[in-house]
Amino acid sequence: MLAKVSNAVLRAVPGAFILNSGIGKLDLKGEAAAGLQQMAAQGVPAVAKLTPDQFGKLMSYGEIAVGSALLLPFVPTRVAGAALGTLAAGFVSSYFRIPSMTQADGIRPSHEGTAVAKDLWLAAIAAALVLRGSAD
Repeated sequence: MLAKVSNAVLRAVPGAFILNSGIGKLDLKGEAAAGLQQMAAQGVPAVAKLTPDQFGKLMSYGEIAVGSALLLPFVPTRVAGAALGTLAAGFVSSYFRIPSMTQADGIRPSHEGTAVAKDLWLAAIAAALVLRGSAD
């Protein structure tokens, strides 16, 4: 019983946050999309090949899909964790590849990188869900 409750918490909190973020990006276009795309392309260079509008839609739909997978109880824990891990990997990649995000040691967040460093928590939650899913 306790495992089910802790599993629900691990899924619900990031799921709601990511779903809300994706819905907020549904109208992402133009300069806003281009700015986000430029930052994302430093971590995942392939996104530079998209137009800003394509990137905005992809980012929005991707976050909505991952958030929904986490919130829907019929999606297996391991699958939801893998989806979250994929999203978090892109975020974390940008964090480590943009020099201004970290202090001189390349690990600890700078003032600018503090908000992005939270994505490391998403990666940890994803790992917990994948490992927990294998135990179910």
